[in-house]
Amino acid sequence: MAHQTPRQRAANLKFAKANEKKLGKPKETKKADYPVSKTWMFVLLFLLIGGGVLELISMLF
Repeated sequence: MAHQTPRQRAANLKFAKANEKKLGKPKETKKADYPVSKTWMFVLLFLLIGGGVLELISMLF
């Protein structure tokens, strides 16, 4: 990381304040909403993997 002189730091802060006034504060990112809840996703995975394991067992024995 490059070191800043006090003059550069002050200029950067001044620019950031002016830019924030123009553009507004950055918006917070929103957590993505999935169409299926985690619980149902785990149930689906359990059924798929369990069915695959049972199918492998029935093929071997």
